[in-house]
Amino acid sequence: MTYHLEPQRRLPARDFDVVVAGGGTAGVVAALGAARQGARTVLIEAKGYLVGIAVEGGTGLHSFYNLWKAFPGVQKRQVVCGIPQEIIDRLGEADGTTGHVEMIRGYDYDSVCTAIDTEIYKRVAHEMLVEAGATVCVNTLLVGAIADGASLRGVIAESRSGREAIHARAFVDCTGYGDLAASAGAQYTEPNDYAVANSIGVGGVSVEGYYQFLESNGALTELARGPRSGQPDRIVRLRGDLNKLPSSFREAARAIGMATTTTTVHDDYLMFIKLNYKMPVSPTNRDAAAEAELELRRRQAKAIELFRRYVPGCEHAFIARSSPSLCIRRGRLIACDYDISLDDVLQGRHFHDDVLAYGFHDSAPRLQIKDGGTYGIPYRALRPTGIDNLLVAGMMITADHDAHMSTRNTVCCMGQGQ
Repeated sequence: MTYHLEPQRRLPARDFDVVVAGGGTAGVVAALGAARQGARTVLIEAKGYLVGIAVEGGTGLHSFYNLWKAFPGVQKRQVVCGIPQEIIDRLGEADGTTGHVEMIRGYDYDSVCTAIDTEIYKRVAHEMLVEAGATVCVNTLLVGAIADGASLRGVIAESRSGREAIHARAFVDCTGYGDLAASAGAQYTEPNDYAVANSIGVGGVSVEGYYQFLESNGALTELARGPRSGQPDRIVRLRGDLNKLPSSFREAARAIGMATTTTTVHDDYLMFIKLNYKMPVSPTNRDAAAEAELELRRRQAKAIELFRRYVPGCEHAFIARSSPSLCIRRGRLIACDYDISLDDVLQGRHFHDDVLAYGFHDSAPRLQIKDGGTYGIPYRALRPTGIDNLLVAGMMITADHDAHMSTRNTVCCMGQGQ
């Protein structure tokens, strides 16, 4: 490899109290929390919109509630409130969510379905940040950290307006990939223990037709009903057991990593159909990620063919939305002062420095929190070891894969951000 030596440059600099790197699921809430307390807060996001994985990769938000329906006699409790619930309230005012509707089938996985409109969520999140007085820098890349021993002094950002330094007293890494923490010298690993994905919104479909396809094959495993296109008591969530679907559909779906789960808040539209691909190396590898991007888009096209061929009312299905880049479930794992264990999660442990209670596990019903309870996320779990003024929030914490299958979920990330 040959090298090029960059000349020194005098960069314009701005001063803030708090820098939040990454305007995704956790970053939006982190920036709202800081700005509302009077901190001069800047949010740096590479894309032109906010909220990240919650509007790109998911099938609804998991979960504001404990798993009470799976445990007869256990009390129903909303365990995540605060700014995350305020976002749902604002989405409700804009007809951008079902709210928290109870699951009819599949309540041993999640007791509620909170489906959202991806595009309305992007707008509402941005509006809330502006109202809070945060400085929102979208279309802006975080390209480096300015470190002084165990402390951060600032970050380097670059946009079409040029390259600049941003100084602050406190920093929060919500990039998902751990970009700021890695640049600051934090210890990390890259487990590469998940598939990457690119979910699509599918138009020209019949939600009821998809329901009939699953039900007629005895495959329906999840069902929730709620408001859809302004009408109450409509299907808003579906999932099927792939093993019970026709063999030709099943084999083709498995070959492209297609999940059967979907949510919607609109007639004739499936908000998420998820296509998965297991990369041979970490998604931080640029060249391997480029190959994965193309493979995922090929899989999207094959998914549309499956819907057109097999699902009644979906003969004219088409891709109405896709993510601008592949979505990860984990990039870098940042070493923090406390590492949440699977036993902590399943036994429902709480800590003296809890910042959040959470009650959902993405591997349910195989793994469930004891007695429909909750466990705590301690402040120490958000503190990268050896760096004084940096926090991380989102999918970058929790080494154990099965424990991470809880802490990486959207509502947990939102709560960590606050």
